[in-house]
Amino acid sequence: MSAADVPDGLRAGRPDAGRPAGVSTPAPLRWLGQAVDTAVIAIGALMIVLVFCNVVLHLFGKDLAWVTELGEFLMVWVTFLGGAAAGRRGAHMTITEFLDKLQAAGRRRADAAVQGLCLAVLALLLFYGWRIVAGSWGSTLTTLEWPMAWQYLPLPLGAALMFVFGAWDLVLILRGVPRELRYPHAE
Repeated sequence: MSAADVPDGLRAGRPDAGRPAGVSTPAPLRWLGQAVDTAVIAIGALMIVLVFCNVVLHLFGKDLAWVTELGEFLMVWVTFLGGAAAGRRGAHMTITEFLDKLQAAGRRRADAAVQGLCLAVLALLLFYGWRIVAGSWGSTLTTLEWPMAWQYLPLPLGAALMFVFGAWDLVLILRGVPRELRYPHAE
C-alpha cells in the first residue's frame, strides 16, 4: 500500500513523529508524545549533570549520597518513559522473518494479533504496577526520603503510555495502514 492508498480519514497535510503525510496522528496523541519526548530529554540532561557533578566531587574526595540515589531514581523514570517514546515510534525490537513472508492481509492480521497481545501485557503491567505503587506509599527512599511509590510510579505510567500509543497503532493496523507507512523510520 502506498501513501496514495491510505484511507481518506488518515490523510493530513503535515507529518508527525516520523509518520508520513498520509498518516495523521490525532493532536492529543502528538502532544502526549511530545511531552514524553521532552521529559526523556530533560531527565537525560539532568542525569548527565548529576553524574558530572558526582565525578567532580569524587575528584575532591567528597560524596553526596543523594546524588547517587537521585541518579538511580531518574534512571528508572527515563527507562519507562523512553520505552513509551520508543513504542510511539515503533522502535522496539521486532523479529519479522516470518511476518515479512505473509501477504498483506495475513500480515495485517498477524500485526493486529501481536499488537493485541502487547496491549494485554501492558494492561497487566498497568494493573499490577498500580497495585505496587498503591502499596508502597508507606516506605521511603533511603537518602532522599521520598515515598517509594514515586520510584515505582514509572512502571504503570510507562505501561499506560505504551498502551495508548499501541492502541493507536492497532487502530491504524485495523484501518489497513501497513507498517512501512505507520513507522517509516523504524526499519
